Amino acid sequence: MLRIAIIGLAQTGKTTLFQILAHAHGAQAASSRTETHVGVVAVPDARLGRLSAMYNPEKTVHASIEYLDSPGSVIDLLRSGARGEASIKEVDALAHVVRAFHNDAVPPPSGEVNPKSDLETTDLELILSDLGVVEKRLERLAKDVKKLKNPVLERELEVVEKCKAALEQQIPLRQLEFSDEERKLIRGFTFLSLKPMVYVLNLDESDAARAEAADEFAAEMGLARKPRTAVTAVCGKIEAELAELSDAEAADFMQSYGLKESALSRFIRTGYRLLDLISFFTVGEDECRAWTIRAGSTALDAAGEIHSDIQKGFIRAEVVSYEDLIAAGTLNETKARGQFKLEGKEYVVHDGEVVHFRHSG
Repeated sequence: MLRIAIIGLAQTGKTTLFQILAHAHGAQAASSRTETHVGVVAVPDARLGRLSAMYNPEKTVHASIEYLDSPGSVIDLLRSGARGEASIKEVDALAHVVRAFHNDAVPPPSGEVNPKSDLETTDLELILSDLGVVEKRLERLAKDVKKLKNPVLERELEVVEKCKAALEQQIPLRQLEFSDEERKLIRGFTFLSLKPMVYVLNLDESDAARAEAADEFAAEMGLARKPRTAVTAVCGKIEAELAELSDAEAADFMQSYGLKESALSRFIRTGYRLLDLISFFTVGEDECRAWTIRAGSTALDAAGEIHSDIQKGFIRAEVVSYEDLIAAGTLNETKARGQFKLEGKEYVVHDGEVVHFRHSG
């Protein structure tokens, strides 16, 4: 399951965003002993709904995302101990809520609404956390490299020194280019500033109609686009109200503000795009289900996402596009039209494909 941690400074709307997500259809919320709130949210996908209408299965299973919301800043979370640190270090990406709204009843701690400054402050917290990890590892590596000639340790030393040089210049590691070998060497450090980042601009109600123009907003605020980052926008006040409405009422409410979709849909789509994720489907009378994989994944990779036994016993993948299946009406008709394909292990699965895996065992 994809895991995203919601971070940001005080009074930015982190918890409001989490509550919006936790009220979403299919969400389950819980609180751990570390007071980190966890919400599991079903990923909305109209395609899955149409496939379920076609097959009328016993159950329909959406892909899901786990969101974490922890009180306090990044530094507070890291200081809270092993559990708090693990909760943020084990996620796939970070969602940084940036305050862009004005509310005299909830004044910003700094005394002014300054998205660019807030962004830099939180990034600095991530950088300082990583710098502490790097300095400890360099101290140990220097001793080990002196004791024995080990090419792997020497290569690791080079990569960690590369990280240290960037961090000392207050450059997040996500902005650096790393080879596959370098990423493998530093994977175990779970650097926070290396994680992909979604900037979530929390807007004034008067700006809600422009929520779908997040990049334009970011440019106006001086938030330059950087590697491995993406930006989306929400109006927490309006979205909190939307979360309490029925689908029909929500549609009318969004239309009154000039919005085409909810913040949840924009947020999830932005995260998928940033992490280069796609969905494929499995269908049948027992279950219709959406699965999430990285773009470029092979049929063998996709089989492993379902179950390791299917991956081990892989024989072939039977593939048809969502569009062709919907247009044809039945799987047999796609075969008659020549749209049904038999593929091997190295076939690259595409977004929206319906796949059935033949396997032994």
